[in-house]
Amino acid sequence: MSKKDLLNKTFAQTLDSDDELRSYRKEFYLQPGTIYFDGNSLGLLSKRAEQALHTVIESWKTYGIDGWLKGENPWFYFPEKLGKMTAPLIGAKPSEVIVTGSTTVNLHQIVSTFYKPEGKRTKILADELNFPTDIYALKSQLKIRGLHPEEHLVQVKSRDGLTLDQEDIIEAMTDDVALIVLAGVLYRSGQILDMKRITEEAHKRGILVAFDLCHSIGAIPHSLSDWGVDYAFWCSYKHLNGGPGAVAGMYVNEKHFSASPGLAGWFSSDKNKQFDMEHDLTPAPNAGAMQMGTPNLLSAAPLLGSLSMFAEAGIDRIRKKSLKLTDYMIDLINLELGDFGFKIGNPLDSVQRGGHVFLEHEEAARICKALKENGVIPDFRTPNGIRLAPVALYNTFEEVWEVVQILKKIMKEEQYKKFENKRDVVA
Repeated sequence: MSKKDLLNKTFAQTLDSDDELRSYRKEFYLQPGTIYFDGNSLGLLSKRAEQALHTVIESWKTYGIDGWLKGENPWFYFPEKLGKMTAPLIGAKPSEVIVTGSTTVNLHQIVSTFYKPEGKRTKILADELNFPTDIYALKSQLKIRGLHPEEHLVQVKSRDGLTLDQEDIIEAMTDDVALIVLAGVLYRSGQILDMKRITEEAHKRGILVAFDLCHSIGAIPHSLSDWGVDYAFWCSYKHLNGGPGAVAGMYVNEKHFSASPGLAGWFSSDKNKQFDMEHDLTPAPNAGAMQMGTPNLLSAAPLLGSLSMFAEAGIDRIRKKSLKLTDYMIDLINLELGDFGFKIGNPLDSVQRGGHVFLEHEEAARICKALKENGVIPDFRTPNGIRLAPVALYNTFEEVWEVVQILKKIMKEEQYKKFENKRDVVA
């Protein structure tokens, strides 16, 4: 393929006409004159998600309290139903997945339940590039146990400030580590960690492994059960398009089902025992035991519609298109923006790259503001990062082409200089 072909808008339009997922774009609410490339922070609302929310509200209107057991989607079993729909996206058995809580709450539950410091095996292994909420949770869990985070939380260093060398992770798996918590996809650079290999190496050393899938679920395929991963947790408002504050999810390998929840609540109960109102908990015999309080039905409902699209489209086809989109964007950036000081911070190898492109630039905050002024919604990450996420279900190749042309115009005309180079309150 020639440089001329790549730079031609007609080429992008041809890619769109050949796109087997193009029909899903009309399922989403897209704002006229706006190119939304921030789906790795908050996915767009789909008509199916909206309808699913209305369906749950209608069941409340129609049945009142009987909605817990009546209607098309009885509320009492709703977290398990959504777990079953989510399971194919992470390569898990339906019984191993529950939709509940939030990212941070679910990490607290995993650590509270399965982190058991004994003898010299007291440390938790994470990394210095992890999203802050995970580190806050891990430090607080250590403090609760009277352990000092400075001593008992080990964070693998990055060699380049963007990615992790997996040999460094394995080297840090010493015999005093009890639990590993890492991201499946790093939130800044989009690097995919080799979850299978990390799990195998950890288990050789008697260490349990949990993965944060916030930036990987809905963007890349997983095989958690086959890989033997112990636990995973994620949010549902990014690539899963569940809406702001959507109920999150958790995976527990079936080999750990016998564990009682560290943070128990009445929805931790075996469904058949829950309304016996006994003060001695009988935990659910599956991942449902990791639930605590009553599920947030109105924050979970949109997932019913969103996940139905994933079931139809298939995560493999979504991943295939996602890679084509980001490959195309990287090619265009290299061809069009080489003179403007941008650095691509992603792994270029598609096997190691998640669902977004990460650009570094010293004027990143100002550039993001200029992009918004030009109708492009990006994502700024302190101190100098621009995340651009063309989402397979609703973004197009023509939009990728247009965004790169807009970036080029912003840089040539120095439009960014009218803005202050610092983030807004919410970046």
